[in-house]
Amino acid sequence: MSIPEYELVRSRRRTMALEVTREGRVVVRAPLRLAQRRIDEFLAAHAAWIEEHQAIQQRRRESHPEPTEEEREALVRRAREVLPGKVEKYSRMMELYPTGITITGARKRFGSCSGKNRICFSWRLMQYPEEAIDYVVVHELAHIRHKDHSKNFYACVERVLPDWRERRGLLKE
Repeated sequence: MSIPEYELVRSRRRTMALEVTREGRVVVRAPLRLAQRRIDEFLAAHAAWIEEHQAIQQRRRESHPEPTEEEREALVRRAREVLPGKVEKYSRMMELYPTGITITGARKRFGSCSGKNRICFSWRLMQYPEEAIDYVVVHELAHIRHKDHSKNFYACVERVLPDWRERRGLLKE
């Protein structure tokens, strides 16, 4: 297999890392003084992995294309209409209350919970089934009590959504 086209990012790191972006670009992160030959060997050794992940990203782009400006505005509106009610509903059930809710355009995370218990949701979440949206809401609320992904965290999620694994799986489709 030939070495794919890639972007090289050198920094004061000790190891090499490989990433295939959403657009299918290959990014190699390498130590400042690492020989080009070693980088080429690394890429050659991971050629099959790169090809597989480029195909995965291609499928993702096809199943979830970037929305038009009009579609984006509609998704943001829907997020603002739907998410506060879901947060309120599950907050009461879980007795966990966020300090606020923000809607963002995050691409890599559907939700996050700050150290001050402010919850952010990406409007992109609105492109997924209702069951998946509920999972993300419960997941982020559980972070108010557990700031990690420990057994206790997932037990907290499971008390509300016993089928959380299936719901989480909907986000990966």
